[in-house]
Amino acid sequence: MQDILIWLASGLGLGYSPWAPGTVGSLLGLPLAWWLLSLPRYRRSIITAILIVAAVPLCDAASIWLGGGDVQQIVADEIVAMPLTVIFLTTATRAWSVPLGYALFRVFDILKPFPVSWAEGLGGGGGLGIVADDVVAAIYAAIIIAVVAWMVHKRRQQH
Repeated sequence: MQDILIWLASGLGLGYSPWAPGTVGSLLGLPLAWWLLSLPRYRRSIITAILIVAAVPLCDAASIWLGGGDVQQIVADEIVAMPLTVIFLTTATRAWSVPLGYALFRVFDILKPFPVSWAEGLGGGGGLGIVADDVVAAIYAAIIIAVVAWMVHKRRQQH
């Protein structure tokens, strides 16, 4: 069971990438976000919330088994948080919002501006903090994407 949970927490092994495991592992969040955008908002919200809540004990257990803390092999937190960047947009924005969401999410997750850095410390470095910093990074990205989507919409209305 431990091997299966570590395999899931490592994004089916992508977290073992020798180069930028968080960035490589969070690639699995792209098809998840793409698929979620095809669902009604209430469904995508419920599914995303369930995945985020489920990731906390998964990441916590994997962290313990892999030596403690937010070890680079654990990428389930990035995978489940990435769709938050586009969760409230429309399907029509999917072509540009999902890749932009991925890029912005990675920037905020890597740079960890406040309160991303603060959220990482929640739960004493266990699963809650491992997941929470990615959720906050995704929220930052979602705010920027929402502003861009609003500006694009306003510009189209003017033409």
